Amino acid sequence: MRPARLTVLTAVAAVAALTAVTGCAEKSAGGDGTIKVAASDTACELSKTEFPAGKVSIEVENKGSKVTELYVLFPDDRIVAERENIGPGTKATITAEIKAGDYEFACKPGMKGDGIRQKVKATGGAAAKRSPELDAAVAEYRKYVQAQADETLPKAQAFADAVKAGDLEAAKKAYAASRIGWERTEPVAESFGDIDPKVDVREDGLEAGQDPAKDWTGWHRLEKALFADKKIGDDEKKLADQLMTDLTDWQKKVGQAEITPTSMANGAKELLDEVASGKVTGEEERYSHTDLVDFKANVEGAQKAYELLKPVAAKNDPALSAELDKQFAAMNTLLDKYRADKNGYDFTAYDTVGQDQRKELSDAVSALGEPLSKLAATVAK
Repeated sequence: MRPARLTVLTAVAAVAALTAVTGCAEKSAGGDGTIKVAASDTACELSKTEFPAGKVSIEVENKGSKVTELYVLFPDDRIVAERENIGPGTKATITAEIKAGDYEFACKPGMKGDGIRQKVKATGGAAAKRSPELDAAVAEYRKYVQAQADETLPKAQAFADAVKAGDLEAAKKAYAASRIGWERTEPVAESFGDIDPKVDVREDGLEAGQDPAKDWTGWHRLEKALFADKKIGDDEKKLADQLMTDLTDWQKKVGQAEITPTSMANGAKELLDEVASGKVTGEEERYSHTDLVDFKANVEGAQKAYELLKPVAAKNDPALSAELDKQFAAMNTLLDKYRADKNGYDFTAYDTVGQDQRKELSDAVSALGEPLSKLAATVAK
């Protein structure tokens, strides 16, 4: 999980969201071009507050001194679209599908709080029809995310049972495996209310005013207890039960997610952004050092979305598809160097991976992330 975030939406909007197609601006359907957002430390200025619904391109420029984020939100704060980690003096473009309705744009300087907000309206009627190939991709991806949630529950239950039994070593052994399905499909998982911050927030991701002793729950709270504090007490056993309650909630809701080709493509890019911001740096699994398990799962989830969209992507941009094939293969070959066996998830502890090796991994993420950032615009043609 990334640092603290707003409450998340059902993937209709995630359509729009989970986004970030860097450097790939596109005309919005039926409209007069992109929506330009000038974000600063004190303002969130929009070039327009009303635009045609459909495929929309949002161009964000950070004119402030802090790293910022842009969210497109429903009135109840569910996320429609987002772009995180926009550095000072940089730009980012979001390609998204947004249905007709009222929304808010929120710029979040420092990536904390509720953001500086502006009300907007998307106008128009029914969404444009999709091709049969894209409908098939969405249907298969929906099956995939449900299967990942279904497969996560027994693995998480094994982890929770070990915690509740007070078996420190068994709990530590079960920890990483319990997270694989979540990490493969995290963009969709994040689209349901506050489930993501309940189960996957790090201590430094808590909002101002939250008390780690009371408000920090989920995998990473237990990770710290097991790997850093080396203890299991009554609090940890209660947290294990709460984790299962929250994951069961997620598993039941996955089938309700609104998924589109754009959200799949943007979600794939977001998974690579997760790798770049948390796994390569070693911040995500700072106590267990199982970052490479998460890393691999993120890559697998991104590749699954791409493979399902590939028939259309290859037709619309053969060169991009060829480059994505090449970079996914290179990334998987590199990750295989850190596996104890070819098909398993026993990876090298990340605290033993040197700086030169981390740079090699980071460079591979960048090489894959650049063409992957173009996928949403390509399938939206």
